[in-house]
Amino acid sequence: MSRESQTALPGEPAQPELPGKLPEHLRTELIAFRRDLHMHPELGHQEFRTTAAIKARLEKAGLRPRVLDSGTGLICDVGTWDGLRPMLALRADIDALPIPDAKTHVPYRSTVPDRAHACGHDVHTAAVLGAGLVLAGLDRKGLLPRPVRLLFQPAEEVLPGGATEAIASGVLDGVGKIIAVHCDPRVDAGRIGLRVGPITSACDRLEVNLDGAGGHTARPHLTTDLVTAAARVAIDVPALLARRMDARAGMSITWGRIEAGHACNVIPMHAELSGTVRCLDLNAWHEAPDQIHAAIDEVATMHGAKFEINHVRGVPPVVNDPVVTELLREAMAARNGADSIEDTEQSLGGEDFSWYLEHVPGAMARLGVRTPGDTAKRDLHRGDFDVDESAIAVGVEFFTAAALIDGHRARPLGQTVR
Repeated sequence: MSRESQTALPGEPAQPELPGKLPEHLRTELIAFRRDLHMHPELGHQEFRTTAAIKARLEKAGLRPRVLDSGTGLICDVGTWDGLRPMLALRADIDALPIPDAKTHVPYRSTVPDRAHACGHDVHTAAVLGAGLVLAGLDRKGLLPRPVRLLFQPAEEVLPGGATEAIASGVLDGVGKIIAVHCDPRVDAGRIGLRVGPITSACDRLEVNLDGAGGHTARPHLTTDLVTAAARVAIDVPALLARRMDARAGMSITWGRIEAGHACNVIPMHAELSGTVRCLDLNAWHEAPDQIHAAIDEVATMHGAKFEINHVRGVPPVVNDPVVTELLREAMAARNGADSIEDTEQSLGGEDFSWYLEHVPGAMARLGVRTPGDTAKRDLHRGDFDVDESAIAVGVEFFTAAALIDGHRARPLGQTVR
């Protein structure tokens, strides 16, 4: 029995015939498209060139993309929605990071100073674009069982994420489920990682300003010693929260910047700290601001420092819906076999895909981008980040299979199974 004609689950119609492996000419085109994006990275809300490139390719395929109200990012429906059966949305993020590209051995390294696609968004974009082109070809042949929405979202790296603006502009209208992938350099190309429930962490930005009477370091007793106060906030606040929050929530504060003073013999009048708050549990994330602010108040007051807190709410955890996760499992098994799927752990990284899941069920998979046999430890958000480009075709085939299997089973809204 071929993977394309596997037996359906009890009570479900048979799986549809899936198209074969991605044609070589399309593989080559998508790799070239990804490399072009990689050479011209754009930050959140600045993705004008990226948006134009995606739009032009979709229009060349006879589709009608719509640029989002923010001016970057776009959506495009493959097929015509009948208003009855909710669509499946395939989401990609299109922005880059404000870090230099450290790769010197590839011809497609970034041409923009201090900008790099160091998180794989160029791969996500190429995979959803490729899936859209394949599905459009099926639609022209009358083989697409249900319309699919392509969503190319800007500003994922900008808190609280471009997803919030995209949702406000109506990208989820008519959508019943949403799926996405994220590159994972710890998973081999040709494989995906899946998890039911939380797969990422909540992530906020925290900034603390401390003020007080400065003075000479010879007489600290006449001052508010802000350097000491800042140091105690940095050390004591995380320690207090470790005893006031349920340890199973996995909440952590990690400071990325502390700044105070300009001279070795002057106690400053101002100090600043900034960092991130991460949390594995959704309920704990909702509770975190009150607990964090109370702990900062306690420590700063103890040292006589006036304080101001800027707690920028970022993103909640991505919580994968079990039914949609099973759809992704079926899609990957149908394409590459059940042994191409592995369990993945919850990450402390944040992802604004979580905002879509506040409105519709969905799931995110980890897309393997490590060259099989590579034993080096690699990570995201590094200037030397790169991928095994065979992962692009895997992503296209994975998205395509999910869309066809889901569309084949979808029933009109309100229709029940007898």
